[in-house]
Amino acid sequence: MSHVMTTNVLMIFGAYVLGSIPFGFVLTKAAGIGDIRQIGSGNIGATNVLRTGRKGLAALTLFLDGLKGLVVVLLAKHLCPDAVQVSVLAVILGHLFPVWLKFKGGKGVVTTVGTLIGLVPIVGIMTMLTWLLVIKLSRLSSLAALVAIGLSPFYSLLTNHSEFIVLNFVLVALVFYKHIPNIKRLLNGTEPHVGEKQRSALFGGEGLEKESSKGAQEPTI
Repeated sequence: MSHVMTTNVLMIFGAYVLGSIPFGFVLTKAAGIGDIRQIGSGNIGATNVLRTGRKGLAALTLFLDGLKGLVVVLLAKHLCPDAVQVSVLAVILGHLFPVWLKFKGGKGVVTTVGTLIGLVPIVGIMTMLTWLLVIKLSRLSSLAALVAIGLSPFYSLLTNHSEFIVLNFVLVALVFYKHIPNIKRLLNGTEPHVGEKQRSALFGGEGLEKESSKGAQEPTI
């Protein structure tokens, strides 16, 4: 195996490993909150971490999930430019399907935005701004995530950055796949809005269990 091929393989493997680090799970465990998978919807993303009432932990989860996508792109561009796109796919798959948690990971929105910022900064920024705008107007986190990620390939075309367009559509497909439950609730009008009061959700476990049993909004990130 040539040196270049070895570097590429190690980069791709490392991208999956980094992507699979479940920061939401690790941070909440370290903070003494318990297993985030037993809270709210059971997802490990920042939205579910926010349900614990720890805004700082949720923000840190958000930051780290995005950072791992950005770091992989920057490292791949420097170490093995011909493996950048496969490395991006690997870090996203690691986040969505982490081996440490029996392949049950997050929704991939923030990590995808992180990779987009690394690949084409203007596209990543436009995607992030779209998410913020839609969530402000609709107060639906899942809708904002789907609209923002769904428009990202068109932002690539609009800004004349079509070199990653196939990868971009693959990432869209993966994010939409992980959001199928959210899409169903959006279609039937049962997807909760951001900021809806969740009694007992932040103090004691009962409210969180009820939220999950009633089909509450799953984390979108």
